[in-house]
Amino acid sequence: MRRLGYLYLALAYGFIFLPVVVLVVFSLQDGRLPVPPFQGFSLRWYGKILSDRGLMTALGNSAAVAGVSSGVALVLGFLAAHGLARVRLPGSVLMRGVLIAPMTVSYLIIGLGLLTLFNQMGVKPSLWATGIGHVVINLPLCFAICFAAMGDHQKSAERAARDLGASEMRVLWHVSAPMLAPALGAAFFLSVTFSWDEFIIAFLLTRFDVTLPVEIWSMLRSGLSPATNAIGSLVFLASALVVIALEALFRRSK
Repeated sequence: MRRLGYLYLALAYGFIFLPVVVLVVFSLQDGRLPVPPFQGFSLRWYGKILSDRGLMTALGNSAAVAGVSSGVALVLGFLAAHGLARVRLPGSVLMRGVLIAPMTVSYLIIGLGLLTLFNQMGVKPSLWATGIGHVVINLPLCFAICFAAMGDHQKSAERAARDLGASEMRVLWHVSAPMLAPALGAAFFLSVTFSWDEFIIAFLLTRFDVTLPVEIWSMLRSGLSPATNAIGSLVFLASALVVIALEALFRRSK
């Protein structure tokens, strides 16, 4: 049974990571097409993409949109979770359901809805519009993580701080947020990961200033290239670092 377990794990990891291994391997070859046979080791494709101004601009756009939208979603999600967890309101269960509902809706539907709304409001496609779209899809995630992490011990600490004369803002800043730091960090990192890789909303709501996934899609329209493999490898590395940081945060909280 133990051997079967190891075999199952090997097959599962192979199924998951084999495409990534192929992606990385053919980003390091010297040939012009990322197809077998391997034609020699070279880092020139990494040098090419790092010197490409358009790609670097798209990379910066993705980082800015992911960071700002995740920060806004985290603040709004934390405040909503704190309010609904600490104050009993009529229809609070319905409110929680409405806040989490966007997680069950396709990104395509959300993107089309936002595009229609922005057109009616006269808002042109831009990185700001894309950031708003990413707040819409990440806010429910941040709310769910923060709400699930709130317990009675935090409630008691908040009550004690109020009894000692702390204002509500001081309670949030000095008591609630530090006690929820692991959950807040997890929510932020996950939001950054989802925003970083998101394509549909970014494609619909950008025009000239595009994010990295949209730029990669534009490159793929002209055919496969080891350069696109190199970009994918760097994106995978960035995502893996975020996941490792998130895992370290969870271990620290435990």
